Amino acid sequence: MAGSIFVIKEDQVIELKEATFENELDFQVLIEKYPNILAGDQITPNDPRKWIFIFREMGVPAQMDGGNQWFLDHLFIDHESIPTFIEVKRSTDTRIRREVVAQMLDYAANATEYWPIETIRNLYDGQNSSLSDDLDIEPDKVELYWETVKNNLRLGKIKRERCLTLTYKLMTSPISVKFIKPLSGHR
Repeated sequence: MAGSIFVIKEDQVIELKEATFENELDFQVLIEKYPNILAGDQITPNDPRKWIFIFREMGVPAQMDGGNQWFLDHLFIDHESIPTFIEVKRSTDTRIRREVVAQMLDYAANATEYWPIETIRNLYDGQNSSLSDDLDIEPDKVELYWETVKNNLRLGKIKRERCLTLTYKLMTSPISVKFIKPLSGHR
């Protein structure tokens, strides 16, 4: 479905034409730089998500103190201290239906068990970003924010809408995953 979007800037009308990305990396970089692409207002309209970017190709171990078994395309954390997992795929990728859903479940199950909060916080702090600026969190609430992230990870608090598979060409039918039990049901 080709189309255009028009942007009015000062007294100019700029036409933006629909185009596809040549590869996953281009789309990944765009998501990293512009997290609003994740359309937080569509996930929860009454309380639109705001995210901080943590890392791209975030390693996920399969055991305590183990090496990384998998790599999540993007890790973001929202303003409610809930991790958001992003995996980017071409819509023509035939694995998207089954393998990618299983891949996201592996990430979620293992990350909640084995990611140290110190690593996540150090990755964010290394970007010279500020929670006060990025998420409008008061400076005296920063430690509470990170403690809540830690608790949410340990409790497996990653809701199904926080494990997102993004495609860079619209699919004819979207993927829908419903958990039979809470993700943290193994605890």
